[in-house]
Amino acid sequence: MSSLDGRVCVITGAGRGLGREHSLLLAAEGARVVVNDLGGAIDGSGSDAGPAQQVVDEIRSAGGEAIANTDSVTSWDGAKQMVQDAIDAYGRLDVLVNNAGILRDRSLVNLEEAEWDAVIDVHLKGHVAPTRWAAAHWRERSKSGEDVSASVINTASGAMLGNAGQTNYSAAKAGIAAMTLVQALELKRYGVRANCIAPLARTRLTLQTPGVGDAVAAPADGSFDLFDPGNVSPLVAYLATTDCPFTGGVFHVGGNEVGLYAGWSLDDDQILAADGRFSVAELAERAPALLADESRAASMVTSVGDTMAHFGRRSKG
Repeated sequence: MSSLDGRVCVITGAGRGLGREHSLLLAAEGARVVVNDLGGAIDGSGSDAGPAQQVVDEIRSAGGEAIANTDSVTSWDGAKQMVQDAIDAYGRLDVLVNNAGILRDRSLVNLEEAEWDAVIDVHLKGHVAPTRWAAAHWRERSKSGEDVSASVINTASGAMLGNAGQTNYSAAKAGIAAMTLVQALELKRYGVRANCIAPLARTRLTLQTPGVGDAVAAPADGSFDLFDPGNVSPLVAYLATTDCPFTGGVFHVGGNEVGLYAGWSLDDDQILAADGRFSVAELAERAPALLADESRAASMVTSVGDTMAHFGRRSKG
């Protein structure tokens, strides 16, 4: 048996890039897939039913089961419909992979309101809306006495650590990571696990950053392609399995690597205490001791650069 035999999955933004790779692998592992994609441009504009249907055709030609859905993840009713499509076609939903995203990069001083709204809408609302309706479906199944084993897999990015020129995108991705923790806490009672990936891969979005194209290009000599988006999908498939023990995890994944972020931390040795309310003068004297490294933002423990420093050069162990 394959690892996902009989599992029913909705994958958003599944017409290209990471979502396409997730769809093909999950289907190859036995899942029945609802391939959702509005078919918009990188900035979220426009629509095209072609990409979603092309992935469905690929899955079916390989002997798998899939249907297409072209609703927008930013539509509350559209999100409800994609969950309903899974139920209508296959009787239930077991896995939701929230992957859809757009880019409208801009430095903060030049950021337009519409650029902020669009990115927050697609990423944050586009994760919340499908999950809300999937969660309602799982709650009803759980209340009816069914032993549910469902999975939500969200998509953040290393940009959640803070990335210059991406105020909107970084804020959205950090919000998705935080939202995953809440989902893990709230949905556990219904038999639902929630995890999040922060992938490093070559996609339409990553290629928009000037200079990145050459850095993430496929190797000409045919050696292992670190930035192939397909490298990310095995973790998604694993997180989608019935018996996966993880929930509330935020994973670094890409190339030949999988890691688990530790998230925000506040140890006792990182806390100052006073005999009462601090005075400004006392803070001026004592607070600088909390600065571990004055060369970076005060609460930045791991940076985007840190995730790339040894990427692909770590040995198996």
